[in-house]
Amino acid sequence: MGVLNKSIGSYGESIAENYLKEMGYTILERNFKCKIGEIDIIAKDNKYICFVEVKTRYGSLYGSPGESVTNLKQYKINKTAQFYILKKKLHKFSFRFDVIEVILNNEDDNYSIKLIKDAFQVS
Repeated sequence: MGVLNKSIGSYGESIAENYLKEMGYTILERNFKCKIGEIDIIAKDNKYICFVEVKTRYGSLYGSPGESVTNLKQYKINKTAQFYILKKKLHKFSFRFDVIEVILNNEDDNYSIKLIKDAFQVS
């Protein structure tokens, strides 16, 4: 990933974090990493622990940002989430996987944001 993509991703994650806070979520972690993978944001939404993948793009020329959360990416997020649950002893909570799409506008600082709750299931 290039430096520009990394900074766009970080910017999108900051937008997403603020959005989640406004929606009443409690942010538990940002950029949780382990050997298996990384989760952009881990947050609590009422009784749910949410593992949130943030996808940031300029426009939707190549499809919606959420479409880039492939089966392999979902698998890695799930495995990383399992590790986090074990590490933090969070078995009593319900869990879900959310995706946040942030679409930036080239001309100004405007952006659109879309939260997809329970975006995917992993068996």
